[in-house]
Amino acid sequence: MEQSRKKFLKHFLIGATTVPLIMEACKKDSVTSTSTTTTTTGSNSGSCTTTPTETSGPFPTITPSSLVRSDIRLDRTGVAFTINITIQNKNNSCASLSGAIVDIWHCDKDGYYSEYGGTGMQTVDYTAVHFLRGRQTTNSSGLVSFTSIFPGWYSGRATHVHVHIYNTAGTSLLITQIAFPEGTSSAVATVNASTANGYTKGMNGYTYNAADSIFSDDTTGAETGTVTGSVAAGYILAQTINVSA
Repeated sequence: MEQSRKKFLKHFLIGATTVPLIMEACKKDSVTSTSTTTTTTGSNSGSCTTTPTETSGPFPTITPSSLVRSDIRLDRTGVAFTINITIQNKNNSCASLSGAIVDIWHCDKDGYYSEYGGTGMQTVDYTAVHFLRGRQTTNSSGLVSFTSIFPGWYSGRATHVHVHIYNTAGTSLLITQIAFPEGTSSAVATVNASTANGYTKGMNGYTYNAADSIFSDDTTGAETGTVTGSVAAGYILAQTINVSA
């Protein structure tokens, strides 16, 4: 199974013909809203660089508008994890962007995604469940916050969280991914050593950011979030994402 997944990712992420098909499929996800104006607030000034665009991956949320919630755990267990994402508008001096719609999704501690499965890509069938997926709208500070569990990993990819940002009218602004800091004392290493919390893979066979097909070209670290906390207290991921709105 892991070999099939790794081979699929290689052809999916690098192939010039496959990615557009998936991106086109993502466009079919429509968002309905009574508001068509996204406002910018905050005191940020100066300039910033738009966060890199990345593929939504082979497991995008099928109907994200049905998953408006901040606690995305459902029945998944693992080390407690809070995801804080701030959205800024590059077109307004990097001011905080309120009213933006933010979808996130990530795998569970065993490396599996909900809404998919029963194939060589993911043999465990989770097509009928929707864990670790959610949607929130940014507040006046451009912030959304999700309650989750620390993601595991799977062959060919570093630990990551997927993010898709829309304006209030449902127009896609950016699809990207968040990487995690690495190292012997990092949360990634510490959590994956926590067998008491069900993380059984350790780091043997792990693909680090530098070798990851998505993050390997991120020389500035723009896609790497900040992770603080502990296994006992839980971890907090903080990331600022810049869009052109």
